[in-house]
Amino acid sequence: MHALNPSKIRALAHRRMALSALRANSSLSVRLTRYNAAMAKARALEAAGGAL
Repeated sequence: MHALNPSKIRALAHRRMALSALRANSSLSVRLTRYNAAMAKARALEAAGGAL
């Protein structure tokens, strides 16, 4: 069984935050900004940690 490393866990958390940002009760521009910020962090963590 493979253990998740901390950067994979954080990347997954940021992906979930990005999806919840899209469903938030705020304007479209705010939701899109929050989504893009969270996805950028997730992509950076995946690139740094070697996650898929």
